[in-house]
Amino acid sequence: MIDERTGEVSAETRARYEAVIGIECHVELKTVSKMFCGCPNAFGSPPNTNVCPVCLALPGALPVPNAKAIEQIVRAGLAFGSTIPEHAKFDRKNYFYPDMPKNYQISQYDMPLTVGGIVRYWLEDGTRGECRLTRIHLEEDTGKSTHASADGRLAGATSSLVDFNRAGVPLMECVGEPDLRSAEEAVAFLESLARTFRELGVSDVKMEEGSLRCDANVSVRLRGAAEYGTKAEIKNMNSFRSARRAIESEIARQIAVLEGGGRVIQETRGWDEAAGVTHSQRSKEEAHDYRYFPDPDLVPLDSPPAAADAVRATLIETPYERYIRYVDGFGIASKQATQLVDDAALSQWFDRVAAASGQPLAAMHFVLGDLSRLANETGIAISGGKVTPEALAELVELTQNNAINSSAAKKVLEVLWIEGGSAKAIVEREGLAQVSDRAAVAALVAEVLDANPKVVADYRAGKTNVLGFLTGAVMKASRGKANPALTQELLREKLEQK
Repeated sequence: MIDERTGEVSAETRARYEAVIGIECHVELKTVSKMFCGCPNAFGSPPNTNVCPVCLALPGALPVPNAKAIEQIVRAGLAFGSTIPEHAKFDRKNYFYPDMPKNYQISQYDMPLTVGGIVRYWLEDGTRGECRLTRIHLEEDTGKSTHASADGRLAGATSSLVDFNRAGVPLMECVGEPDLRSAEEAVAFLESLARTFRELGVSDVKMEEGSLRCDANVSVRLRGAAEYGTKAEIKNMNSFRSARRAIESEIARQIAVLEGGGRVIQETRGWDEAAGVTHSQRSKEEAHDYRYFPDPDLVPLDSPPAAADAVRATLIETPYERYIRYVDGFGIASKQATQLVDDAALSQWFDRVAAASGQPLAAMHFVLGDLSRLANETGIAISGGKVTPEALAELVELTQNNAINSSAAKKVLEVLWIEGGSAKAIVEREGLAQVSDRAAVAALVAEVLDANPKVVADYRAGKTNVLGFLTGAVMKASRGKANPALTQELLREKLEQK
């Protein structure tokens, strides 16, 4: 059912349909120079300063492939289990854009550098999924157009300015299979790609700088149907939030079209962030529209198995693998595991604490609790502060062995943050060792009970919540050193005696 007033699709109607989503993701590689010339690959330079005859496509200029970019593509593919063919080539993809110097793009068509692979991801609730990759191939970026009015403002644009600094920057295109079924899954897929590329060091994946851009191919079909519906490609999504909203909006639009008796048209649609809707831009091109052919200026690429094996030997644990280790191996909740995984430096720092203490859960509570609070208050990263993983491991052991209580642990951590050093040394110096001697705590309990006869009477009359007051009184008398668990145990023994 569709609301006649708002045009919105009801939840009941939405449930009858299934979305089919495939993501194409463009990622600028982190290299010193551009893809086919020696110009700097740098963001933020004055317009048209990082250019040369090659990236401006001047007559007679010839491209030379960037070996580092090729290695990074292979590294990215191997991280997702892709196959590295022994032979690859560059092709010319022909189409006209005002900010494309050559009027064609050097890309890859039928012989890419990587084939296949699987991107594994997790959702906010910890649900896991996977999406197949068709390929990851290498191409060059275009320039950037800015539309402005005579006074230089973007509103009411009457002219266009072109900056070719970005033209020729190495661009990795990741093409996913249509295995995703919701906007939430699509965003999780993108997040998994971004985490992995950042960890590998192949890209900074900063969407605000345009180094990660994504398009989504979206279609809908009735649940249980075998055939795909007609897809629309959404462009101009510049954040994960935009991608989620755009995909959800397009799913609703297509369902409304079908429910109204219409037909979904294969087209390219833009995303209007302010209005929260997609809008038609042009009919969707097919591969033959681009008239691909091998680039005559670039020789085919050979990648013997030994070369791929050499790159494979340098791979590290991926963010997804680390997430699984934290959740399945350490028993850390999905939300906390994600917090650690999303900060590579903090994650590596935490791993050292977990290894040294043998208590990953207790270590996690310190790292994401009081230690993160201190880092936020001072603006200093945990991995760059004075608290070493070894010192925190000592503190974890002291608390787990009941050598100090939680109050003392907080004090020790604050001293470590300011001074550094050893947790054990601070405990000894400040006299913070927990009193767990039964006789000593019993004497303090007796002293407190004698001093508070009315509270004792209230407890025995059924007001058991006063136990907290009495526990606090014992802790105060011991200057925070008494073992809280032992304190409460002895208090209950005394209070329940007739």
